[in-house]
Amino acid sequence: MSRSGAERDRGAVADNTLSGSISGGAVQAAVVYGGIAFHNAPSTPPPVPRQLLGAPVHFTDRTAELRELNEALAENRRDGTRMFAVLSGPGGVGKTALALHWAHTACDLFADGQLYVDLAGFSGSSPVPPEEALGLFLRSLGVPAREVPVQIAEQAALYRSMTADKKLLVLLDNAYSAAQVRPLAPNSPSSAVLVTSRNRLTGLVAEGARLVEVGPLGKLSAVRLLAKVVGNKRVTDDPERAEALVGMCGGLPIAVRVAAARLASRPKWSVQKVLTELTDERSRLSMLSAPELSVQTTFDLSYRALQPTAAALYRRLALHPGREFGASVATSVLEKDDSHTLLEELVDGSLVESVGESRYRFHDLLRLHARSKANSEDGADERARAVRRMVEWYLRGAMAADVVVTPHRRRLNYEFLAPPEDVPEFADRESALVWLEEERQNLIMCGRVAEERGWWELAWHLSDTLWPLLLHHKHYRDRLEIDRRGVEAARRWGHRFAEAVMLRRLGMVCTTVRRFDEAEKHLKASAAIAEKIGDRREAADAGEALALLHMARGRFSEAAGLFERLAQVNRELRAERSLGLTLINLGRALTWLDRTDEALEALREATALFRELDPPDPYNQARVVVAQAAAYLRADDLPSAGRTARSALEALSGLGSKQAMAESHQLLAEIAERQGNAEQAAEHWEQALRLYTDIGSSKADDIARRLRGADGDPEPPASDS
Repeated sequence: MSRSGAERDRGAVADNTLSGSISGGAVQAAVVYGGIAFHNAPSTPPPVPRQLLGAPVHFTDRTAELRELNEALAENRRDGTRMFAVLSGPGGVGKTALALHWAHTACDLFADGQLYVDLAGFSGSSPVPPEEALGLFLRSLGVPAREVPVQIAEQAALYRSMTADKKLLVLLDNAYSAAQVRPLAPNSPSSAVLVTSRNRLTGLVAEGARLVEVGPLGKLSAVRLLAKVVGNKRVTDDPERAEALVGMCGGLPIAVRVAAARLASRPKWSVQKVLTELTDERSRLSMLSAPELSVQTTFDLSYRALQPTAAALYRRLALHPGREFGASVATSVLEKDDSHTLLEELVDGSLVESVGESRYRFHDLLRLHARSKANSEDGADERARAVRRMVEWYLRGAMAADVVVTPHRRRLNYEFLAPPEDVPEFADRESALVWLEEERQNLIMCGRVAEERGWWELAWHLSDTLWPLLLHHKHYRDRLEIDRRGVEAARRWGHRFAEAVMLRRLGMVCTTVRRFDEAEKHLKASAAIAEKIGDRREAADAGEALALLHMARGRFSEAAGLFERLAQVNRELRAERSLGLTLINLGRALTWLDRTDEALEALREATALFRELDPPDPYNQARVVVAQAAAYLRADDLPSAGRTARSALEALSGLGSKQAMAESHQLLAEIAERQGNAEQAAEHWEQALRLYTDIGSSKADDIARRLRGADGDPEPPASDS
């Protein structure tokens, strides 16, 4: 009898206890009849995930960004660490196309596959939760759906375990936040994580991720993208308009593709046709929209992600008069202490671009979008108030610089709508002039905006406060516009003194650019207004400018006589500084008349006057020395002329006056020529040419001709004004 039969006959009771180690399935049975066969199904490994979207067909250039990604990968492989890169940029700039293109070129380096998920950070719906993306990845790596943990901590732990030794490329597209990304990054040093986001995800960068900023395409690259969609012939047949078209798109790939699609779908259309459609800024965004490819919608999604105060800052900064702006302007726009933080939120969200330390600007199409939001969401009064506060902020900064650079001049008061905050402060002349130069275009644009809105008093003050910059850096073309607008603003404002001042300045710049008849008309009008309102000092200043016009015309006797009369007027008015300026000009006129002893006497008196001024006037003190050097040269006293000219140049080098520095170099060149030192003379002529060219002076042409060997008589000296 078998052992099982004996046990059955004895009525044995089955024992359900297992002992020892078991692997796989176990069958427990009290009684088994017949044979037992076990069949183990073969284990099928999950397929290697290949989840990347297709490589973009019209991908164009991006050489620098691709090189940076390749360098990051090589660097991480050398260090034995995981590559982690964040592609950040505005919506529609081509981050996903760049990521996919690079991923397809690098996918062979990741033998265990590529994982991809669109995290929908800016899709108009809620961003994909990290646990949902983790579930997708775990299932892709072979975890049965029923065995995917419910809790995100367990999911992340399992994901880390499964990827610890794998060579995976993980592309996380359209991420919203660092928290959304972190759980999806494998730990393996052989893996790579590539993230695209409109936000900079600075939390990830702080943890070691490399930030790669993706900006608009350059002009040539954008034209190549246009040609890929439209065809080379239509682009090469009209290259100038093709460049203008991509310029209207701001080099933004989504905009170029929409414009190109319009052309490609209408073979009979010319490039000019679409270019004309985009000319009107009011409709440009709507024209750059197509089904499933809309610039307007792309920007709207980024805008909706902003908190309300950041959205308000975005709208109002778009009303900024100039192209670039500093961080402090945000204070005037929003009237909130946290405006700087909100500005950085716009930068992190790729809605505003950082172009330097504390300097920012909008992409052209984003500016149009932000302005359209301002027009639809803010009332006209609110928009006007935001613009005025920005314009007045610039005026306040210019006033602060003006007082530092030209403390002696007469000024009119201005009452601000609200006291500007966070305005710049200047420790010295150099920093004040640097700020004025940096903000020159913004200040000019502010003047235009004030004029357009009929803020005439404000417009005049914006012209007036640019005087120190125009005095030292010249910018003659800008100055003609600034002074003309200043005259118009004064007349509309109805302020006669302001009109006289600006007419005088306009006459002076017309003299410098050799529009003599126009200069005489403006200067006589200025003098007439000053006399009518009984302002002897302004009348004397206008007379001074008229005497300088005589000098420029070569009428030195007439100029000297007028300067002598004006010197007497300034003595009567006890206007020491004005007297010093008149004596400088008198000395220059007498020098040209070969009355050098009288010239040097007038200049010695000017030196004494400027030495006693409080606050001091180092710029005009240096001008006296330049005039003295010219007098010594005229008298053929070359040692004194050289010594004095070098002293003047040394003093002027720290004062930022290119005109006076150029005059000093010109004097030193003439001295060197007379001493037979041709090499030294050429060096000084070159320096003078460079400086005169920088300020747009007509003297540059004369010196250039001289350097070419076409000598001519020297031009009568222009005033340094």
